[in-house]
Amino acid sequence: MNALNTALHAQQETTLVLPQQLKQQLPLIAPFAAQVAAQRQTIENILNGTDSRLLIVTGPCSIHDEAAVLEYAEKLQKLQQQVQDHIVFVMRAYIEKPRTTVGWKGFLYDPNLDGSNNMQLGLEKSRALYLKIIAIGLPLASEILSPMATAYFDDLLAWGAIGARTSESQIHREISSQMPFAVGFKNGTDG
Repeated sequence: MNALNTALHAQQETTLVLPQQLKQQLPLIAPFAAQVAAQRQTIENILNGTDSRLLIVTGPCSIHDEAAVLEYAEKLQKLQQQVQDHIVFVMRAYIEKPRTTVGWKGFLYDPNLDGSNNMQLGLEKSRALYLKIIAIGLPLASEILSPMATAYFDDLLAWGAIGARTSESQIHREISSQMPFAVGFKNGTDG
């Protein structure tokens, strides 16, 4: 039985593509890179008070349905056009789901919602989905949860969030200080 478990485990092992390889496979093309840079600057201007518009980070806490996410993004972009003189929307599209107990860990880890835990597919599908949201025109936000995953998406995000379960983590503070975008921290779980 032990040899069988070892053989099954070996079949399930997958080597993940490196962040730079995924970025080459699914690149952020120059016009969209300029758009993300401009969105980051707009957010910075709002935070430092040189832009008087209201910043609203809104959207799903965690994504699981690509079609629904894109439909939401299109509707949010239409609303953004109507209120752009007063409000800047940043779309939350969280691909990781923090858990204090067992449960689904998020689109990045199990994109098919079937327990297969195909993280390579999750990396590819998450990045592709993020690129589609950027093409719609919205600034993109995600929670910075797994330090390992951050490098796969750092070029795409206009806003990062550190959740309650990780706001007191030294590694998350260090990662946040290196990000090229604004990062918000929630209060710790103890309030």
